[in-house]
Formats: sequence, structure tokens, C-alpha cells
Amino acid sequence: MALVLNEEQVMLKESAAGFLAENATVTHLRALRDSNSERGFSDDVWNEMAQMGWAGIAIPEAFGGLGYGYTGLGLLLEQAGRNLSASPLQSTVLVAATLIGELGSSQQKEELLPAIAAGQKFISLALQEGPHHAPQQSALSATLNEGDYILNGTKLMVLDAVSAHTFIVIARTSGTPGEEQGLSAFLLDAGTAGLTVERRSLVDSRSAGALVCDNVRVPAANLLGAPGSAWVGLTRALDIANIGLASELLGVSTEVFERTIAYLQERKQFGRVIGSFQGLQHRAAELFAELELARSIVLKALHAIDDGDPALSLIASAAKAKLCEVAQRATNEAIQMHGGIGMTDEYEIGFFIKRARVVQHTFGDYNYHLDRFAQCSGF
Repeated sequence: MALVLNEEQVMLKESAAGFLAENATVTHLRALRDSNSERGFSDDVWNEMAQMGWAGIAIPEAFGGLGYGYTGLGLLLEQAGRNLSASPLQSTVLVAATLIGELGSSQQKEELLPAIAAGQKFISLALQEGPHHAPQQSALSATLNEGDYILNGTKLMVLDAVSAHTFIVIARTSGTPGEEQGLSAFLLDAGTAGLTVERRSLVDSRSAGALVCDNVRVPAANLLGAPGSAWVGLTRALDIANIGLASELLGVSTEVFERTIAYLQERKQFGRVIGSFQGLQHRAAELFAELELARSIVLKALHAIDDGDPALSLIASAAKAKLCEVAQRATNEAIQMHGGIGMTDEYEIGFFIKRARVVQHTFGDYNYHLDRFAQCSGF
């Protein structure tokens, strides 16, 4: 498939760009931060997104979605990155809906996916337990007791935890930490007895949280898939999630690049605009080339999801690693070329580097995916 957008995709991208530039910009994010918003996003803006079909863009039509595919969702996430638009697109639409689609029964899909597509239900994945992404190391225990499962343990870095109605908790029903087998996925309602949700404020002004499970009783019917067999579906869902996050990083990187170029054309030193200095021109040109390469690999990865490419894991890690690298370089260069003013709260450019760092570390950073790419390549 050619690495270009078709007419419908171009229209979607332009529509999303216009809506987010008016309703969910850095200015809106700053207002949410200054008001200490627990949810971290605007309900009114989210409702408008849902009315436009964004919440169900990648959900099949049979379950109330648009069935537009992940390429369409990736375009939305790219524009969200350009505007730093806060919403449950990542936690609920990209991650949770995908995992339900991979592991859920027909009944679970019929119950949950239409509610997600309508923008009425927020679901968050509870996976990480340590300082870094290591899904095989999940140790939160799920012990069978009189037909139910008893959950004990802690989860960290749960996206949009405060606003979630339900969590998908990855727990160990057998085996030991470090093993792929033995992991199970449970649907856990936010108000369940024994569950504590602790809010965490992230450096990018978004909302996250930690879950503490203290003898939480979960019905066996809340299992997604068979006990101990969540790994394959979880892996595919995380591959798709990382491609979506790579799309967002592409948007962040593109926006900081364009803002930096504009600054180089107006900032003067020694009686000349600093964009006329050859050293800065070379750095900008190299970054432009890196962004074009990044754009190609993200589109390739999005197509790989929709086309059912058997090498999805390799492509996903290649895309996430590359976009982590490009985002690191783009945001660092933006700060360097802006000078000290770039890190002041008054200038918006600092918000982008903070968001980039959080996304880079979500579901595996550059080093994690570089290593995984090597493993997938047979090394």
C-alpha cells in the first residue's frame, strides 16, 4: 500500500485539525492544569468528539463504531499531539477498546464497545507495576476462591484512572513474575470494595493514578478470555497502542518543529534573524529529514494494523523507537533554539517537551523497543 493518505483520510485529518485548534489547544490544557482538574480533560470537548464519531472510529460497525480503522485513529492522535489535546482517546479508545476487541467474549464486546463508541464509558488498562514498562513482570495476584477471584497488589501509571468507570487489570493467576503465561485480564468496576484509586499528577499536566487492590473480589465472569492466556491478546493490543502513541509523538514533533522554524525567522541576534545562521539551518534541515522518515514509518505501521500484517510487533517497536528518538531530538532542539525562554511557563513550547517525555515512556521507551525490535529480528 502506498504511504499516502486517501481523500477521506485527508478530510478527516483537516477536520480534526480545525476542531482541536479551536477547542482543545495548549491554552485549554493550561486552564485545566491551573484549575487542578482531577479528570484532566473537558467533558464538553469529549462529548463533541464522541458526537463526531471519534470514540468509535476504530470500533467495528457491528458494535456501534464507525469501523474506519486504526489509520483514522492515528490521524486523530497525530492532531491531538499537535495541539496537546487532553481526552480519553488514548486510554479508552486506543488501548481499552482494542484489548476488549482482542480478548473479550461476544457478550462482553456487545456490552462494552457500544458504550465506548458513544463516549459514555471510560475504561483504563492497569498494567504497569514498576518504574518501567515490563508486562511479563506483572505480579498482582488473582486467586480463585469459591468461584470468584481475589485480587491483591498494586498498579502504577494507570492513564485517566480518576475518570475511569472500569479498569482492565492484568493479574497473575498462575506462574511467576517474568513468565508470559499465567497472565489474565479482569474487568474491575471503579467502585468495587477493596479497590483504592490514588490520583497522580503527571509532568505533562495529564491525569493518571495508582490502583491498590486489597482482597478485591471479582466474579469469574469478569475475565477477558481464558484464565492465564491474556498474553497474546495483550501483546497485540500493546503493539497497536504503541503505534497510536507514535502517531501522537509525530504530531508533537511536527508542531515543535514548525514553531521553532517560525521563531528562527523572527528572533534577532547581532542585527540578524537567527534563522540566517548556517549552523541553525543545518540542524533544522536534519530534523526536517528525520520528521519525514518518521511520518513514513508511522503511516506504514498504521497500515500494518489495518492490513493484519503478521510482522506487527516488529513494525510497532520500530515505529515507537524511531518516534521516541525523533521526539527527543525535536523537543530538545526546540528548547535549545528558543533559549532559556523556551522552558518558562509563559512560552508554550515547554508543554510539548513534557508531553513528549511522558508518551515516550508509556508502554515502553526507546531502549525497550530497540531491544524488542532486535529480538523480533532474530538477534
